[in-house]
Amino acid sequence: MAHIRKEFLIDNAPESVWEALRDVGAVHERLAPGFVTDTRMEADVRIVTFANGAVVHELVVDIDDEARRVAYAVVGGSMAPKHHHASMQVLAETGGRSRFVWTTDVTPDELAGPIGEMVEQGSLVMQEALNA
Repeated sequence: MAHIRKEFLIDNAPESVWEALRDVGAVHERLAPGFVTDTRMEADVRIVTFANGAVVHELVVDIDDEARRVAYAVVGGSMAPKHHHASMQVLAETGGRSRFVWTTDVTPDELAGPIGEMVEQGSLVMQEALNA
């Protein structure tokens, strides 16, 4: 199983960053606008459309307000791997800043490259959107 971990700093208060992250049905508006072009919820499954045309169905496993952590698993769509579980967490940093931690486990290992590239691109977009 491949493991992908991305961390970056955000010049915004953890409460503000968490408010955007926990709004799981508005990824295309609040968290990764442009990288994600549409998000809609069907019960606890989030259907995400990316700018490259890929569509994934993500089971929202947990929204933890205390830990400021969202966990999800890809369960279908055009990019559904054998296994995919990810979490995104907001941690408080000094000076009113935030640390964003995105962790993904995926099989088969060959998907680590393409998914890692998407994590990298998404992180840049999120950092810009959340710094605003």
